[in-house]
Amino acid sequence: MKHLNKLFVAVMMVMGLSSHAQDSNNPWAISFGVNAVDTKTSAGGGNNWLDRHFSQPFAVKDNWNILPSVSYLSVSKYVGDNFSFGLSGSVNKIDKYVKFAPTAVGHDSRGYVVSNPGDLMYYGIDATIKYSMMNLINSKVIDPSLSVGGGYTFFGDSSYGTVNPGAGLTFWFTENVGLELATKYKKSFGDREDAAGVPDAPSHFQHSAGLIFKFGGKDTDGDGIYDKDDACPEVAGLKEFNGCPDTDGDGIQDSADACPEVAGLAALNGCPDTDGDGIADKDDACPEVAGLAALNGCPDADGDGVADKDDKCPSVAGPKENAGCPWPDTDGDGVLDKDDKCPEIKGTVANQGCPEITEEAIKQLNNYGKTILFNSGKSTFKAQTYPVLQSMVTILKEYPYSKFMVEGHTDSDGSNELNQTLSENRAAAVKNYLIENGIATDRLRSTGFGETKPIDTNKTAKGKANNRRVEVSLIKE
Repeated sequence: MKHLNKLFVAVMMVMGLSSHAQDSNNPWAISFGVNAVDTKTSAGGGNNWLDRHFSQPFAVKDNWNILPSVSYLSVSKYVGDNFSFGLSGSVNKIDKYVKFAPTAVGHDSRGYVVSNPGDLMYYGIDATIKYSMMNLINSKVIDPSLSVGGGYTFFGDSSYGTVNPGAGLTFWFTENVGLELATKYKKSFGDREDAAGVPDAPSHFQHSAGLIFKFGGKDTDGDGIYDKDDACPEVAGLKEFNGCPDTDGDGIQDSADACPEVAGLAALNGCPDTDGDGIADKDDACPEVAGLAALNGCPDADGDGVADKDDKCPSVAGPKENAGCPWPDTDGDGVLDKDDKCPEIKGTVANQGCPEITEEAIKQLNNYGKTILFNSGKSTFKAQTYPVLQSMVTILKEYPYSKFMVEGHTDSDGSNELNQTLSENRAAAVKNYLIENGIATDRLRSTGFGETKPIDTNKTAKGKANNRRVEVSLIKE
């Protein structure tokens, strides 16, 4: 075939160019199949322009030139917004050339004659911009399109440029494979025939039908979602999660799943809640027993705020400080042992659980106080007084949480000022002795009244002796 090398040149150009595709997922497409050339459209005749160009469009047997083999190849690339750009190469043999010759022998009823111009070889190299309307009609199968482009045609020994408006219809069997039907009106700007009537640059229709294959989309993880749309392109995932995985199948993608390997609840960020208490197992200290959020998912049967697992008395309410058990009151005096200063001796609430000092004990203290002997005019004790003081210590220790006032008194001998000072010093001396012998400082106070509170006459020696005394009274707070 004389011009077969021209087809090879066209094919090499097609294969070497980045052309148009059908969509952004698979930006490349290649198609091949058969083509038909119909020269009727430029033959003239007819009643008007439309009739001349588009009458007898499907006179396949009479007007179409078809090679019984693969006769076109196209490569294309998607460029965005439903547009694609491509190059194609085609080959054919013209053995049916249509002319309008109403006086010629063999013309049909419309005045057209079909003849063989000498089996002229036909080659076409075309560039096309195509607009797909598949998205407009919201279809995944039917893909109508419009196109415009230009090319260069070799027609026998002639060659010329053309402008190529066209239309197409593709049926996609799968996402990547389809049947492509297309037609182009290839308008030339030369003479249809030379002076001798030999075809020179006829405008014509070129129809094609073939298979189209889309490719070029990258899917690294093989999950059927292209990398450009895959939020997790290196890990196989699900379409509903933009290609990200849901390992445990709970409907929450792993990246948002706090427990990606164990099926759980959306409300708990994908974590399970075995006991149904609304606390995820991973945060639940008692995951198999329904409990309270405040206790990290553990139950509190007695409602004392101490989880049963930590409660030594789980069926009886008690404070946390006592491991959930009620505080005991060993001596039954109404003062809990934790607050009871005398937990094994019944006392009073007012005296922090210790017994109140009796009137008899106070009386005994005052009897001892009356027998305390001081050196004359001084606050120092006479030797025979120490056993009395020790007896007072013994009584005070029996009531360790009672507080006492030590009062000093004098007779009327001497000045009031001297007696006041002396009474204060003597009371302080008794208090200090008691403290030095084991009585807590904060339990004792002292004061002096001088000669102001006599209990007997100061006119007799006996009366004066009674007035020189130390008294002890209970301090009530």
